[in-house]
Amino acid sequence: MSPSELKQIIHLIESSGLDYFHFGSRQDILFPKTQKLESIQEQFPHFDIEALSKKKHQNIVCSYVAADIFPSTSWLTGTSYLYILEQFRYAPALEINICDPQQRLVPLFTGNLNFIASTHTDYWYLYLQLPEYEKEGYYPVLIHSWDIATIAQHIEEFYQEVNHISDLFNLINISVDTNNRTFSEGLSIPFYPFPYYEGMNRMGLDLYWLGLYWRDNKYSTSFLKALCDLCLAHKIGKICITPWKSFIVKGIPSKHKVSWEKFLGKNGINVRHSSLELNWHLPVNDTEALNLKRFMIRTFDQNDISTYGLTFAVSSYYSKNFTSIVIVKNPQPKLVGDFEVRPTYNVMYSQNFDPNTCIYKTYAQDVDKIELPPLLMELSQLYFDQLGESTNLVSTIEEGKSDDKTIELDAFQCSACFTIYDSLYGDSSQGISAGTPFEQLPATYLCPTCDAPKDSFKKGKGTPLPHQQAIKN
Repeated sequence: MSPSELKQIIHLIESSGLDYFHFGSRQDILFPKTQKLESIQEQFPHFDIEALSKKKHQNIVCSYVAADIFPSTSWLTGTSYLYILEQFRYAPALEINICDPQQRLVPLFTGNLNFIASTHTDYWYLYLQLPEYEKEGYYPVLIHSWDIATIAQHIEEFYQEVNHISDLFNLINISVDTNNRTFSEGLSIPFYPFPYYEGMNRMGLDLYWLGLYWRDNKYSTSFLKALCDLCLAHKIGKICITPWKSFIVKGIPSKHKVSWEKFLGKNGINVRHSSLELNWHLPVNDTEALNLKRFMIRTFDQNDISTYGLTFAVSSYYSKNFTSIVIVKNPQPKLVGDFEVRPTYNVMYSQNFDPNTCIYKTYAQDVDKIELPPLLMELSQLYFDQLGESTNLVSTIEEGKSDDKTIELDAFQCSACFTIYDSLYGDSSQGISAGTPFEQLPATYLCPTCDAPKDSFKKGKGTPLPHQQAIKN
C-alpha cells in the first residue's frame, strides 16, 4: 500500500480507540474486536473491513514484497504485480495467491487459487484447491497476466456448478475469451533457503530496502504514522506487508540512509534480530505460542544450534501451514474434577523440509514441552544431512500421470491440514498400533492434528521418504 493509504488505515484504527494493530498471515491488517466496526466502515467505505467471525472476502497474497530484493523470475518485476492487482474489480471470496516460484518469502500454495509464474513471459500456472473439490490440481493451460483477474472471477462464479477442474476449464473457455497458452512441462520450483528479511540492506547500486519486525506483532500507530511521513518526504511509494507479520520498505535512496538510521535510533527500534527469531510463524495475538517460541529460541541459542534455511510454526488450530517444521498443540482432554493436565504437542515436518510440497509427516506425537527442543534439534540435523540432495520440486501437470519418481504410498493424507497417516507408524495418540492399514481404522478415527473425520483422508502419491523407499525396494 502507499504511505498515504497506510496513514488512512492508521486513522481508522485510532478512531476505534486503539494505538496498535497486528499484521496477519495473508498480508492483511488485523486489530482487536471493536463495537464501532459498522461506523468505521461508513467512515472508510473504500476499505474492506470485516469481522473475522463473519468474513466473506479474502485478501490477495502476492510476492510483490519480494520483487527486486530476492531471487525472481527474469521477466517478473514489481510493476507486473501492480498491473495485475489493478485488474481486480471485485472482492474475492476465494483465497488467491499470485507468486514467483523463485522466491521463498511468500508461500505459493496456501490459497484456493494459486497463480505461479512460469518461465514464459507474462504466463502463469494455476494450481486450484477449491472448497468441496475432491481432487486438486493444475488448470490445463497457462494464463496470461492480464487475464488473471478475469479467470479468478469466473472461477468464483462457476466452480460450484461442476466438481472437476477440466469441466470448470471447459465452462470458462466457453464463457470468456482469454489469451491462454498450452504447455507440456511441469512447474519446476527451485529450492532456496529461507531469506533474512530484516534490517537495512542494499538494493541495486543507489538504493536500500528496510525490513522491520516486532517480536509481539503489536505495531505502534504513532511510530508507523511517523514512518509514513518519512516515506512521503523521500518519495517512497509503497510499504509492503510480508506473511511473516513484518513489513518492508523498498527504494530508500542511499543519500537518505543516515536519516532512516537516525529515525530508527531515535524511536528505539531494534533491527538485526537473530535469524532464530525471524523464521517462526505464530498465530496472531497468542501469548502461549509466543512464550513457546521464546523457550525454543533460548534453548537453540544456548546450544549454538543453526536453523538457517528452516522455518517453524506453532499452531493450536487448523491452518494452512507454510513452514518446514510445525508444532501443533493437542486439544486438552475433558476430565472430571480439578485435575490439571499439562499440554502435549505433535511435531510435523514437510517432505524434504520444503513447505511447497504441502505434505507433512508426523515426527513425534504427544510430547511434553520440555521434549520439544531436542526433537527440533534432531530435525534440524536431519535437514542439514539431506540438504542439497533434492534441489528441485517438480509439480506434475498432466492429470492422471506421474513422473518415474512418483509411486503409490501406503499413506493417506488429510485434505484439511495435510497430515499423513502412515500405516508403518500407526497413530499412538488414538491407540492405533504400527502396521495397521488405513482401511482397518475405526469409522470414528479423527485426524490427530485438526480432528477432521476419517473420510477426509485421501490416498496419496508422492516421492517417498528414505524409509518408504527402502520398503518399496
